[in-house]
Amino acid sequence: MKTSPVIVALDYPDQASALALVERLDPTLCRLKVGKELFTRAGPPVVEALVKRGYEVFLDLKFHDIPNTVAAACDAAADLGVWMMNLHASGGRRMMEAARERLEKRSQRPRLIAVTILTSLGEADLAEIGFTGTPAENVSRLAALADDCGLDGVVCSPREAAALRRERGPEFLLVTPGVRPASTSLDDQKRVMTPADALAAGASHLVIGRPVTAAEDPVAALQAILQSLKQN
Repeated sequence: MKTSPVIVALDYPDQASALALVERLDPTLCRLKVGKELFTRAGPPVVEALVKRGYEVFLDLKFHDIPNTVAAACDAAADLGVWMMNLHASGGRRMMEAARERLEKRSQRPRLIAVTILTSLGEADLAEIGFTGTPAENVSRLAALADDCGLDGVVCSPREAAALRRERGPEFLLVTPGVRPASTSLDDQKRVMTPADALAAGASHLVIGRPVTAAEDPVAALQAILQSLKQN
């Protein structure tokens, strides 16, 4: 049983670059995230290649469309053998329930989680697009909706993890990007936390990209993060 909470984000522009890193890693030490750029360029074969190498894959495509379209897309993603996929909670109840119901028809279904508020968005950004309230208030509201729709969890900032853990209980998955070791750049994330602090706050899984993938020695960077988690 995999115990590492780390999901390494393969935010590469092509399959060759992604697989070059993956060959140096170990599927017992981390899971992998395939996002929009890599999937758009490389397509389903890159996911299938990762699964074949023994990795559990989080397909991070953030589906957001009419209910039938999203349900069909989730079913197609499940055919690739992914461990987890996501959609936007702001797509609403009918969309989330349609996706969950489609996946429940499978004998072994992937985890289905919802994106609440992107970690790049602050309160001013939310106000500009018409959301009232703070990021934390919006995250709480959307997480409650996702839970009520029967989803497995949400993507959230680590800074909202403690509150969501109290509100949603111990089984609800909290998948947190915006995780940065103390010595690394914040890049374009605004609501961040160290891996150890995010885990202590209640995160289930830590999505970590550039601190590993942009490191001079990615393997050593991953091992240092795992070691920091053991010390807390």
